[in-house]
Amino acid sequence: MKINSLQIEIDGIDKEILRDLMEDARKPILQIANKIGISGAAIHQRLRKLEQSGVISGSKFVVNNKVLGYSTMAFVGIYLEKAATNLETVRELKKIPEVLECHYTTGNWSILIKIICLDNEHLMTLLNTKIQAIEGVSRTETFISLDQQIERQIQL
Repeated sequence: MKINSLQIEIDGIDKEILRDLMEDARKPILQIANKIGISGAAIHQRLRKLEQSGVISGSKFVVNNKVLGYSTMAFVGIYLEKAATNLETVRELKKIPEVLECHYTTGNWSILIKIICLDNEHLMTLLNTKIQAIEGVSRTETFISLDQQIERQIQL
């Protein structure tokens, strides 16, 4: 499989390594090496190649927002008065810690964001005092997520 404009070759061993690490990024390299039947050094070399090519970047822990008290997730479509204000709007959105994702979109909205809030009251306050207060935002359309039923990365 060829990935991105660099045309890097991803073989079956690379896919197996990626599948294991996508399942658990803390899985010991030697455990993966033993499973696949190659050396730990070979795994490290392949991971370095995948990182340098941009196929992978870093690793992270996943925080359970609900355990921390954040029970409301919402998607907010943002209408801009002018498309030219997009960059400034995004700069302002980056200052709001509850904004988890921000996407420049086609369709009715200029921007779609994913936000996490403690509850619906927190969401309302965030919309009224921070998001809708950004200069250039003409209005918003909010969808509250009742339940996230699928969460995954691309399958290899």
